[in-house]
Amino acid sequence: MRLAVVILAAGQGMRMKSKLPKVLHPLAGEPMVKYVLEAATPLQPERLVLVIGDGATQVRQALGEDLLYVEQPHQLGTGHALLQTRDVLENEAETVLALYGDTPLITPALLRRLLRRHQEAQATITMLTCRLQDPTGYGRVLRDEAGRVLGVVEEVAATAAQKRIQEVNSGMYCFDAAWLWPHLGRIERNEKGEYYLTDLIAMAIAEGERVEAMEVEDATEVMGVNNRAQWAEAEAAMQARIRQEWMMAGVTLIDPSSTWMDRGVQFSLDVTIYPNTFLQGRTTIGCDCVIGPNAIVRDSVIGERCRILASVIEEATLEDDVDVGPFSHLRPGAHLAKGVHVGNFAEIKKSYVGEGSKMGHFSYLGDTTVGREVNIGAGAVTCNYDGERKHPTVIEDGVFIGSDTMLVAPVRVGAGARIGAGSVVTRDIPPGSLAYGVPARVRRKEREAGDG
Repeated sequence: MRLAVVILAAGQGMRMKSKLPKVLHPLAGEPMVKYVLEAATPLQPERLVLVIGDGATQVRQALGEDLLYVEQPHQLGTGHALLQTRDVLENEAETVLALYGDTPLITPALLRRLLRRHQEAQATITMLTCRLQDPTGYGRVLRDEAGRVLGVVEEVAATAAQKRIQEVNSGMYCFDAAWLWPHLGRIERNEKGEYYLTDLIAMAIAEGERVEAMEVEDATEVMGVNNRAQWAEAEAAMQARIRQEWMMAGVTLIDPSSTWMDRGVQFSLDVTIYPNTFLQGRTTIGCDCVIGPNAIVRDSVIGERCRILASVIEEATLEDDVDVGPFSHLRPGAHLAKGVHVGNFAEIKKSYVGEGSKMGHFSYLGDTTVGREVNIGAGAVTCNYDGERKHPTVIEDGVFIGSDTMLVAPVRVGAGARIGAGSVVTRDIPPGSLAYGVPARVRRKEREAGDG
């Protein structure tokens, strides 16, 4: 079977009340339409076309130029949108699968079942349906006593008895391409001035063509997102899927419902996540880590056996055996080497902290390179900004920085030096020396090896 897939993604999404095109609203960190693309791609279609309109430039930028796009300059309904693809798809496939860019919970397995049903029934149209406890607003599927599809009636035209029908049309269809293309142009405008694909069902039945309806077991798989409330439902459903997958893969979620993670997050074995933790972007977490409670980790690389407690980690790298928090903030560019300890109320930005170094509490490092086995005392601050430019600080191996020390960049503290509490360091401190005061002065230099 030669297959073409069309994803309709041109709608304005006015009910979202947003400047962002509806299909680009993120779900678990990815645009909604990306999930639909990923569900369709494993079907290996001859052609995969994305129909875009409102916010076309933004959609292209978000998804890249490798896709085949067709623009619908005027949004005149689903039938009109599919018609825009005729020039690129006619005679290219035997079956056309029409999907929507705002149905992010669709799965490849469901689409495969739909195609198989369409082929086995040799149908002209096969549509996906579902049953809803509250079908208000949806077109009801009409069947005869034998279960054959008689049509779809929209709610505004439905009788009281028809409104009690719980099986509804999802709007996703398989079409016989040879029948589809000549009939698309025959759809008439409705009272809203639009052309709807639903009208093709009535045409096919009137002509005696076979129309199949495949009911899905899980209605969330075909749910569309038209407003912020439905978006929240879809986000919750996607989160439940992601959590289930990772728990089955060996990740412990102490309270799954309070753990939120983007689809791009990756875990190794035996990770434990405590409640109220948010894992975002392209974060990776190594074996035996414990994250949370109350942690946010975004676009970061976390090594093995790390502990992050009630802290925010953004675009940072933690090597193995690092512990952070509570109540600390690692900003973009922070890199903590193996065995580093960062305690409470600390902030690190665009800095490297060497192996085994410690920064207990109430301190700030910015644009700083810290060596191995350094102690950063409570309240120590690198003064890296002079009002116009950022300047670097270098703290070499084995340095001890006393509490409430101000390091006014650019400045270097040599290996093994000690800075007394409350000092303001405005000049380089030689290796192995003791310095203190405001401004800090070298009070004693390290004896050279061999001195008696």
